[in-house]
Amino acid sequence: MAVIRFLRDKWFYLLLLVLALCLPLLITNRYHFQIVIMGCLFSIATLGMNLILGYTGQASLAHAGFFGIGAYGVALLMKGGLSFWVALPLSALIAAGIGFLIGLPTLRSRGSYFAISTMCFGVIVSIVAGNWIDLTGGYNGIVGIALPTPIHLPLIGSVGFQTQVAQYYLVLAFLLLTLFIMHRLVHSLLGLSFMAIRNNEALAGSVGINTFAGKILSFVVANFFAGLAGGIYASLMGAISPSTASLDLTFNWLIFLLLGGAATLAGPVIGAFVIPVTMEYLQSLAEYRLIIFGALLIVVIIYFPRGVMGAVGNLRQKVRDFYDRKKGAKGAAAG
Repeated sequence: MAVIRFLRDKWFYLLLLVLALCLPLLITNRYHFQIVIMGCLFSIATLGMNLILGYTGQASLAHAGFFGIGAYGVALLMKGGLSFWVALPLSALIAAGIGFLIGLPTLRSRGSYFAISTMCFGVIVSIVAGNWIDLTGGYNGIVGIALPTPIHLPLIGSVGFQTQVAQYYLVLAFLLLTLFIMHRLVHSLLGLSFMAIRNNEALAGSVGINTFAGKILSFVVANFFAGLAGGIYASLMGAISPSTASLDLTFNWLIFLLLGGAATLAGPVIGAFVIPVTMEYLQSLAEYRLIIFGALLIVVIIYFPRGVMGAVGNLRQKVRDFYDRKKGAKGAAAG
């Protein structure tokens, strides 16, 4: 019975999972498939931003900076001889550790002050990456970053990542892991404390929640996943430059989050896939990208403040209310 109930309640998500696993069979164009891989990768980064902004209510604009730290961390550690599977978690932990140090002073500020201070840090990371030539290669960047080393699976044997399909499944596995961790986190007591801080920080503090510790923890976890996404990006691209930590990336992820739906788990993924694909089909309007994004944001903020997922939730509620009223009217007529 438990299995039947699970299949009945989660059938849509299971269908999406099957579709994701079969996607290499449906998309044969390598360029389009690369866009899908980037969508999975940027979904991880956007989910991290969603934790600090959507669930905790703190507008961090340093996300691309931590993405760049993870990318440069993996590149330098792999150049130093470490395996990708060791360099990746180490780089993500370095990004989280730096996030902890940055969060100590910045999270004592609120609102626009916090956003501006984190934005300044993101800009500093990009400037340092461009000028610390001995470490980062300057604006020429770091090239020749190796692909992930093969892994050995039972019954399957050695699995390499030279092919695009293998790289897709690698990124998809990390995306599913991120979704699983985020789901467990936001539906725990800790996640409820994050949302309490977002809704009313003063009230949350008055009932015994350590609001500063909660904000620090949310910020550190968000930066861990930003660094994780950056590390995967560096290995798959094979080269990175200071643009990896560009502020433009932060604003792109912010748009993905707001249009897809903040404080939801599906919203960041939807935004990270739909918007790049839409812009790909509107390449002739690429020079008007910021105007289009700005217009979309205005429409969403006015009419759909919770993004696509909020609009879908409202539609489902209206349909449910309609059928409830219809059922009630039939019951009254029968009585």
